[in-house]
Amino acid sequence: MHAVPHAAPPFVARVERVTARDLPYSWRRGCPVPPSALRRIRLAYWGLDGRRHLGDLVVRDRVSGEVTTVFRILYHARFPIRRLEPVDRYRGSDDASMAADNTSGFNCRAAVAPGVRRWSEHAYGEAIDVNPVENPYLEGARVLPPAGAAFVNRTPRRGMAVPGGTLVRAFASVGWSWGGRWTGSRDYQHFSRSGR
Repeated sequence: MHAVPHAAPPFVARVERVTARDLPYSWRRGCPVPPSALRRIRLAYWGLDGRRHLGDLVVRDRVSGEVTTVFRILYHARFPIRRLEPVDRYRGSDDASMAADNTSGFNCRAAVAPGVRRWSEHAYGEAIDVNPVENPYLEGARVLPPAGAAFVNRTPRRGMAVPGGTLVRAFASVGWSWGGRWTGSRDYQHFSRSGR
């Protein structure tokens, strides 16, 4: 008798409205988009532990379909993600979220990049940072998060964004750009609709 291989559970994604109460640390008055223009996507993903998980990602309502498509592609390719939680679980701290290797979307904050202070694309809910430890942000000698220093050498490993790799291709399939292609400060974790 031969063992029948078990099929992987299907990909699931559920898009839900959010309120200011759902975003106690990531949203405040004066942010460029109101909570009514944001959505929480509860979706399935494969962890770096090789197991299936459910996580939450908050994004702009108008990109929720694109984001669902990207994560469906990643799920079917079994691309591993460490964790997927709204940045509110980290009291809105981008540094704490990155240190936890958390994949996140919306966070009403300024851009980290040097130059004139402006809203980050995360403040519009149209950017996602994926596996920040494996895909650090580099600004000169500065590496964010600091644990990402082990991944500055971009030799492909599990969970990394690399040119032509699964993660970069999945976002490109919906027209999103990758911060790993930026000149100057490279942001390997960053994907955005606008390319900023």
